[in-house]
Formats: sequence, C-alpha cells, structure tokens
Amino acid sequence: MERTGSRTGPPVRPSGLLAVLSAALLAAGALVATAPAAGAADADLARNGGFEAGLDGWTCSGGSGAAVSTPVHGGSSALKATPAGSDNARCSQTVTVKPDSAYTLGAWVQGSYVYLGASGTGTTDVSTWTQSAGAYKQLTTTFRTGPATTSVTVYTHGWYGTPAYYADDLTLTGPGGGPVAVPAAPTGLKAGTATASSVPLSWTASAGATGYRVYRGGTKVLDTTGTSATVTGLAASSAYSFQVSAVNAAGESAKSAAVNATTGTGGTGGTGAGLPAHALVGYLHSSFANGSGYTRMADVPDSWDVINLAFGEPTSVTSGDIRFSLCPATECPNVESEAEFKAAVKAKQAAGKKVLISIGGQNGQVQLASTAARDTFVSSVSKIIDTYGLDGLDIDFEGHSLSLATGDTDFRSPTTPVIVNLISAVKTLKAKYGAGFVLTMAPETFFVQLGYQYYGSGPWGGQDPRAGAYLPVIHALRDDLTLLHVQDYNSGSIMGLDDQYHSMGGADFHIAMTDMLLTGFPVAGDRTRVFPALRPEQVAFGLPASTQAGNGHTSPAEVTKALNCLTKKVDCGSYQTHGTWSGLRGLMTWSINWDRFNNWEFSKNFDAYFGG
Repeated sequence: MERTGSRTGPPVRPSGLLAVLSAALLAAGALVATAPAAGAADADLARNGGFEAGLDGWTCSGGSGAAVSTPVHGGSSALKATPAGSDNARCSQTVTVKPDSAYTLGAWVQGSYVYLGASGTGTTDVSTWTQSAGAYKQLTTTFRTGPATTSVTVYTHGWYGTPAYYADDLTLTGPGGGPVAVPAAPTGLKAGTATASSVPLSWTASAGATGYRVYRGGTKVLDTTGTSATVTGLAASSAYSFQVSAVNAAGESAKSAAVNATTGTGGTGGTGAGLPAHALVGYLHSSFANGSGYTRMADVPDSWDVINLAFGEPTSVTSGDIRFSLCPATECPNVESEAEFKAAVKAKQAAGKKVLISIGGQNGQVQLASTAARDTFVSSVSKIIDTYGLDGLDIDFEGHSLSLATGDTDFRSPTTPVIVNLISAVKTLKAKYGAGFVLTMAPETFFVQLGYQYYGSGPWGGQDPRAGAYLPVIHALRDDLTLLHVQDYNSGSIMGLDDQYHSMGGADFHIAMTDMLLTGFPVAGDRTRVFPALRPEQVAFGLPASTQAGNGHTSPAEVTKALNCLTKKVDCGSYQTHGTWSGLRGLMTWSINWDRFNNWEFSKNFDAYFGG
C-alpha cells in the first residue's frame, strides 16, 4: 500500500539481470553434465522443432511467440518470441519419453539472452543459455529421465526487458516413449482436521499422473495437480465421503478407496473472528494525508466491515519498534482529536466492524532480524492495540521487509531469521489476545503467486530472494489467519496455474491469482512441495479503489465478472478455475480515502453485488 497514489518504479520481476545471469551461467555449467550418448536408433522426438508448421505443438506464454520467415537457421521458418514486462517469452511443448533413459536436447538460437531447457525429467531438470548471439548459435544439454517419467517439457525463453529472440531446429533425441498408460488409482487417501465448512484431504502420488480429481459422494468437486486439496463449501455437522482419481493424457484411473469425514459445528471456526459471510476491507489513511484527502473514522460508511489503520511504522528498519499516531493537524487540518478517534473506533466495533492496525506499507520496512527486534515488535504492537482498543493486526510488509536467505528453499520449514521471528511474533500476539484476535495479511503478488515459478534465490542462487517470501509466513499461520487479501495491483504479469501469464486490470487477473490460493500450487514447480489451498472464507482479493490509487484499477463490471467466476463459475472467460467458492470472503481495496475521492464507486459495487 502506498502513501502516494501510485507506484513510480518498474513492474516487479526477478532481480537484476547480471546477478541472475551470472548464477544461471554457473548453474548451466553444472547442469550440462555428461550422460550416455543417444543411440544410433534414437529418434528426434520434438514435434515441429523447425517451426515449419507455425506454432503447431508449441505453447508460448502471453501470446509472445510467432513463426517468422527470417532470420532462420534451416528450412523456411523459425520461432520469434518477445519478452514483455515480467513475461520472459517461454515457449514449450510436452514430449512423451521413456523412463530411466538418456536424452540430448539441442536448438539453434539467436538473441541477447536465450535459454534452452527441460523440466519434469524426474531427476535433475536442466537448462543452458547463451548471451548476445548475433548469429545463430547451437545450445545443447543432456539429461536422464527418472524411473517413472513418461513425459518431459522442453522449452526456450528469453529474459526480462530484452528484445525478441529466435530459435530454430530444436531437437530432442533419445528412445521414444511407449503409449502413455492410464495411471493407477491413488492410495493412502486421508482426511485431515475438518472445519465447519471444509475438509482437507491428502493422498499418495500415482506414477504417471499429471493431475487428480476429487469426488464427494461420487460427484467431482475439483481438479488439482498436487497430492492434497481442501474441499470447501460444506454444511456444518455433516458426514461426507470422498474419493480421488488420477489422470493423464491416456485417461482417468479408477477412484481410490473412500474416506469419510464429518464437518465441525457452525461458528467462525477460530479464524472468522465475527466477520460477515462477505466482507469489505479497506485501508484508512489515519497517520498521513495524500491526494485523496483525510477521512475521519466517524465518517467511514457502514459498508466497510474491516478498517485497517494505515500505518504503524518502525522507528528504524531493524528495531521492531512500531509506532502509530494520528495525522498531524498541519498535514490534515480536519483530523479529529485522539479522544474523538478512540470513541469512533468503539462506535464502529459496537456496529460489528473490526478495526486493525496495519504494519508496514510502502515506506514502513520492517525486518525482525533478531529475537530482540521480535520481542520489541510484540510489545510495541500490543501497546498500539491496547491504546486504541483495536481488534487485531494487518501485516502489510512490502519492499525488502521479507526475503529468504540463500539455502532456505522449503516454505514448510523456513530458517531465515526475519521469517522465523515474524511467525513467532504473530503467534505470541494471537496467544495473548485469544480466539477473537483478527489477523489479516496484504502481500503483493511478487511475494505469493510468483512462488509458483520462483522461490527465494533458487537452488543455485541468483534469483530475487524476495520471490514467494510470504509463503512460509502464510503457511505457518494458516490456522490463525482470518483473511488473506493479496494486492492484485502494482504487479507485473504473473503466471497462473494454466502456465500462462496474466496481467492486471481485468477480471482474468483476479480470477487466476485467487484460483491459485483456493487450489494450492507447487512452489517453484516442485510437486513434492505444494502450498496447500486456503479456505475460501480466508481469502479476498485486493484492488485499487480508483485510477489514482494504484496501477491495475479494475472497472466495476470487471470486478463483478471476477466475483461471478469465482463464486458461481460463470463469466470466467478463457481461464477455467479449479473449483467454485461461494464462501469467498470478499474484497479489499486501497483505500477508503480513495474510494471516497471516487464517489464511493468501489464500495457501492460491492454492496450491490452482495446485497449490502
């Protein structure tokens, strides 16, 4: 969230080119390892590797690719793909291979920075790259498939902010894979701890499966690529039966043995904290003014169910000492007195509203790098909550507040001090204030959904260490989390679960980004490390309230389309969600002040949709 209307910097994306490429060069050198040479009878398995049939067989992210007649290496066509924003122009195809076999991947490329690689090998995924190839240059790498691998994905891509690259005559030589067999039914289906409206499930992977289907009482309720899922939208105190099947290109397996589970009794389930079924969340500029003007707490309309006070900020980046005060009268001539502010907070709470202190924002960098900073954070935040009689805490850490140390690669067991100490601090606050404590988070897409592609500095270093850095915090606190509302704005293009890039400003972006949270996803593409789905009542999505409030403003009509798709599975456009979530909690916006500036367009649309 920003004190000013909109961000002036570039779109978020992985870190500096030179650092990443240096690491990539080291990685490429390590990855292009020796492997048994392809036999004389081995075939070229790549389909349309010379692009003579256009893009037949190929998928290019964000529509970045096209077949061109010049320059070519051989034949009459070549691939031209153009990176744009946070899209690196990745073009790929999936090829059937034989398990436990050696393969050689090659291509001729031309361009500033061009990559060639293979993923899903079942052993070590490989890539190699070249810099500033003024004429066509051959790239080659080798790999061996795993004992259960029946397909791999081969790809090329460029780099962020660079011109178009060209690729031609791509080949994958090695033994051809046999016909893909239908996978066996999954085993080990288990039900976790149920809430009043959801049941978490997990199972053992089936060899050769590319996805799974979850059934409730014999009816399919969702698809997933991982080995866990949460079935939502259930009735309280009710018994259900679940099964899972495995799918791949050959078809669907038989269903697994059934597992039975009973949902809990009704109520908030420990994290709803008394919110209405559909809630509107907004940030109130309480400590500063900007172009939208100052809005007094008493003047906030009843539409707003959660009011986040912006912002509590640290005395220094690493102190952990958070301070909050009302906007000075010299900056906000119409500011109320502290006594009037506290009285207005109580009046909002009496009307069923929640008022939280939001920590961070664009300017409030917070790094809890030591246990001393952690303890100071707990005591200083507690003082703010107690002074103003607030309901809880909103974590709006941005910029460089959260990043992952090199080697911290598993979101399920983080080791980076700023991550570990934040989790500990929030758990302490939750324990101090009890079940009614409201905990919300407002990360940017860079820190959450980008984790589908990149996590931290990566296995070889060189990536932006902030990529996906909120995931361990969300995961560790998911049982305490009331609401996650990711900022679907001031964002570069982000890859969704359809492996396509999605851009701000329309329904598609909110649908794809929210679907990732409600479906779960493998972190950095590692299917053994799947970020589990959140419950729909824990999820909202965030938007700017006006064009002045931030990049990525979405018109009311497009907001309605996004809500229709996520809650009713209509108006979905080209992106198909992995479920339907009528219990989606609602919307967040930056900010209440900007919505007032824009004649309350955002909140009026919310009220009209949910009947507020």
